[in-house]
Amino acid sequence: ISSKVEFTNVKCTSLDTTFCEYEYCFIKPINRSYKYVSFKVNMFKVPVTKIKINFALYKRFNGYRPFLYNLTVDSCRFLKNPSANPIANFFYGLIKNYSNLDHTCPYDHDVIIEKLPVDHINNQFTKVLPFPKGEYMIDSYWMAYDISRARLSVYGTVS
Repeated sequence: ISSKVEFTNVKCTSLDTTFCEYEYCFIKPINRSYKYVSFKVNMFKVPVTKIKINFALYKRFNGYRPFLYNLTVDSCRFLKNPSANPIANFFYGLIKNYSNLDHTCPYDHDVIIEKLPVDHINNQFTKVLPFPKGEYMIDSYWMAYDISRARLSVYGTVS
């Protein structure tokens, strides 16, 4: 029995355009079996020294309903010792090799996730921590100084 993950949509919303704004945000299909996600957030007020991320996993049951995880992480503290929070570390493992979010605070640059392939997500969601079949959404709010600044929602299916 094998499962397969596929990206279906990505939605990027800047909640405070004076602080940050998405330059691009898309899913790019290369062929039938290879897709990747990329986005870039331009930061207008740097350096940022206090960052939190709230991420939640939702599964579709007559609309998207919370499924397993809803977690808020102090990113500056987490990146000093990622293994201290295994759930956050699992989700961080999804993006760390494809992003520039690889150091502790302060952040004095734009945030980029570039060419995050579905194959990597497929491995994490089917081999490392198997998930049941269905439609999912990872919804995240990115906060600076305890104010929500951006929202990123990635939709996919496990079949």
